[in-house]
This record gives sequence, C-alpha cells and structure tokens, in this order.
Amino acid sequence: MNADFPRILTLLRKEKGISQKAAASDLGISQALLSHYEKGIRECGLDFLVRTADYYGVSCDYLLGRSPDRSGMTLTVEDIPDPDAAGKENVMHGSILPVLNKKLIANSLNILFDLLQKSKNKPLIQEVSSFLMLAVYRVFRVVHSANPKNQNGMFTVPRQVASSYAAAAMAVSEANAAAVASGNELDGQEPISEVEALAITTESLNQSYPMFASSLMNLIQNSESKIGREK
Repeated sequence: MNADFPRILTLLRKEKGISQKAAASDLGISQALLSHYEKGIRECGLDFLVRTADYYGVSCDYLLGRSPDRSGMTLTVEDIPDPDAAGKENVMHGSILPVLNKKLIANSLNILFDLLQKSKNKPLIQEVSSFLMLAVYRVFRVVHSANPKNQNGMFTVPRQVASSYAAAAMAVSEANAAAVASGNELDGQEPISEVEALAITTESLNQSYPMFASSLMNLIQNSESKIGREK
C-alpha cells in the first residue's frame, strides 16, 4: 500500500465526522486495526480497500492517491471548468477588491499563456506553469491555515515546511525558465528558438490583446509599487 492511503483514509473519516470506533464498526474491523491502517503501520487487503471505497463513496484509485478526482477519473482539458464559467462558485459577494484583483490576474494570465503558446517551447511552458501553480499552492495554504480547525489531511507536505519547500521549488522553476528563455540548454531542455514570436511592446500588447492589456499594465504597476514599498 502506498503512503497516500493512510492520509486519505483518515481524511475521509474526519470529513464524514465519525469516530474511528464508529467507522471501524461500519467497516467490519476492530478499531485497533483501523488505527493501524490510518497510521500506515499495517497494509490492508483488497477486500477492505473495495469496502472502504464503497463506504465513503469514492474510487479505489482516489483512496490510493492515484487520482485527484474522487470518482477516479483522469482530468482532461475538457473536464476542467473555464474560470469564467457561470455558477455560484464564480460569484463573489461583498467587497469589490477580490473581484478586481481576480480580473487583473486572470486577464494578465491570458496574455502570458498566449505568449507561452506562441513560444512553442514545452520546457518554458512547463516551468512557468509549475512556478504559478506553486505560488497558488503557497497562498492557499496560508489562507487554509487561518482557521486552526481546518484539516491538513489534503496535504502531504507538513505545514511547518510547506512554504519554504514551495519557495525552493519556485526558485528552481524560475531559474529553469530563465535559462530556457535566454537560449541556454539546461539538462537537455530545448532552449527557446522562436524569439520573434515573443517580441513585446506596449503597443503590440494593446493591439494583440485589446481587452486584457490594461489589466497587465495595472498588474505591473501594482507589483512594482509593492516592490518599491518593500525595499
């Protein structure tokens, strides 16, 4: 059994709001054995795995950490909802500040990823994407930690080191992206060759992205203002 199983098994029980004793009874095993499973001391059999998946309404692949989707599906581009899709999850109430900042960031990312696509350079796209995902991961963990009652079961990296580890990984991704962008071959990664596709001026941005260019300019201004305040 892999290392994800004990963590996910514990998380599902706590999400359901039941005690270890109650879950063990429902699953037909002793509390002591369930405790061993949740701590990773012992490995369960296939029968218990299937029974547990049915009990919590998830797939065996999810229980084993092989799929982030509870049904066990592998996400494709079509499965990921558009960030501007209608629905209650995309409606923000109250202060206009979160809405404004979200639009500035989302519109700027539209430009960034369009430029990355024009680069036709897979390593650059991957490194920039990794950097941005890690940034979102770091701040999500900050927000998650605001409520001490929030469960940490969804994470495998301990809270005490998560930010530092993510920062280190971000630095590596940024360095790799910079190497690729500057035309240097690093660890077999193909350097960028079609640099003309990435010719950028304020005029070209406004022409190519009339709806988004002002957002990027505002984001740059806000960011450099923040940098200036922190010097």
